[in-house]
Amino acid sequence: MELGRLEYLQALVTEFQVTDSTEAKEQVLANLANFAYDPKNYEYLRQLQVLDLFLDMLTEDNETLVEFAIGGLCNLCLDKTNKEYILEANGVEPIINCLSSSNEETVMSAVTTLMYLTTPQSCQQTTALPVVECMLRFSLSASRRLSNLATVFLEDYCTPLQVEEARNLSKHTAVGIPLPKD
Repeated sequence: MELGRLEYLQALVTEFQVTDSTEAKEQVLANLANFAYDPKNYEYLRQLQVLDLFLDMLTEDNETLVEFAIGGLCNLCLDKTNKEYILEANGVEPIINCLSSSNEETVMSAVTTLMYLTTPQSCQQTTALPVVECMLRFSLSASRRLSNLATVFLEDYCTPLQVEEARNLSKHTAVGIPLPKD
């Protein structure tokens, strides 16, 4: 069965690479993101460079591809090896950029992914001032899911000093990352 799993995942990756159909790409990426949920698939997904595929898709104009890619990364980054790979591949910046998405699922996955990626070494990036400012705005969102998640981020991943600094800064600026639409 194990060999079948790798072959099946390889077939999905190949289909993604060769198809010209946007709908087919979306479907395949959704499937890969779902497979990323199972730790049994982590090694295969690394072998097939699916982490790079997900990271590459974060900058696409197609919001559905971005949603599935960040969802896949969110599933994969619970694994220590995958987390290190994402951090070393400069994955934090494109993940932070997903915070400005108008798609709430994309934003939720991006916030969760940043939480999972936060380590003593990466916290300077994952809790940078613009991110903390963004979380402050999200904590005021009408979406309970988003406001609760942002509140957890602020309380569990940021220092009181970081939160205070972001509060003071956001008092003086009107620009920022917009809230996602429902």
